Amino acid sequence: MKKNLVLFVLFILPIVAYLFFASGVNSFSKLPFITKNVSEFGKWKSNDDKTIQLKGKITILGFSGNEVYAKRGNYFNLSQKIYKKYSEFKDFQIVIIAPIGSEKEVDSVMNKLKSVSEMNHWHFLYAQPNEIDAFYKTLNLKENLTIQKGTSNVYIIDKDKNLRGRKGFNNKKDTEYKEGYNTSLVSELHNEMTDDVRIILAEYRLALKKNNANRKKYGL
Repeated sequence: MKKNLVLFVLFILPIVAYLFFASGVNSFSKLPFITKNVSEFGKWKSNDDKTIQLKGKITILGFSGNEVYAKRGNYFNLSQKIYKKYSEFKDFQIVIIAPIGSEKEVDSVMNKLKSVSEMNHWHFLYAQPNEIDAFYKTLNLKENLTIQKGTSNVYIIDKDKNLRGRKGFNNKKDTEYKEGYNTSLVSELHNEMTDDVRIILAEYRLALKKNNANRKKYGL
């Protein structure tokens, strides 16, 4: 018995501790607000002829610019590291805003992505460059769009249209600020972004449990 206990302390416990802390330095924290009450999308056409809006959805938002096909590797990273993990959550979506005129590139990229994953909750929205600029300004971000109206970053928008990220001090007491996640960096998507999306989903699951408990308490 004592031998088994010693083996557990020496070998198993360190592995469990590692797995716990490796899940991300931001685990079990409430994800801070970067910008509250982001503007809703305009009446922009989507690649799948659906009405797309932010309200009521957890949205991963991106801006392709006139480089949709050139960024196909970035979208593959996003698909594999984020979309495949959370696409079964019914209120989750990825929305990429692209300039009008990039429809053929979007079709080509979507066909490549569909060959490795279903894409029912991944949408491209088409808008004029001035509309993209106007919408982007409502996010109040430090980063600027490129001259092509794009960025490699994507952003987390919660169901109440608030842009969420990292701001303030992390669990290691280090100052941290992150408003977007670089889709060209697999490690950033796999670590920071996966962790932060998980936190958002946990917030809503907790809120749903509390709501259900209150309904039962008052016989609703």
